[in-house]
Amino acid sequence: MVQPDLLYSKEHEWVRIEGDRATIGITDYAQESLGDIVYVELPKTGKAVEQFGNIGVVESVKAVSDLFTPISGEVLEVNAALDADPAAVNRDPYGDGWLVKLKLKDASETKNLLSARDYEKLVTA
Repeated sequence: MVQPDLLYSKEHEWVRIEGDRATIGITDYAQESLGDIVYVELPKTGKAVEQFGNIGVVESVKAVSDLFTPISGEVLEVNAALDADPAAVNRDPYGDGWLVKLKLKDASETKNLLSARDYEKLVTA
């Protein structure tokens, strides 16, 4: 399922922009491909991250995968609930399973991302 109000990266992360804030997570396609998620490693609050840079790791019963940020900014918050319940990413990747919240560095970077329609084409091709 692709959410129409989000932007996407080719690495299967989504971003929701609200003013100068961005919430980031992995897509439904990504969590489905990974299988049962058992561990999530996220960056520290205050860390500066660059668009498409590595921001952590997600570990599932099938694989370990790097996480990338679709947009640059400063980490304001990480989803600490995932420490105790990493499977929230599987159950609700666009809601309770969010990963990181950023203060945007450069909103114009959104031009480097995919629309919901383009992302859907990517994953169904």
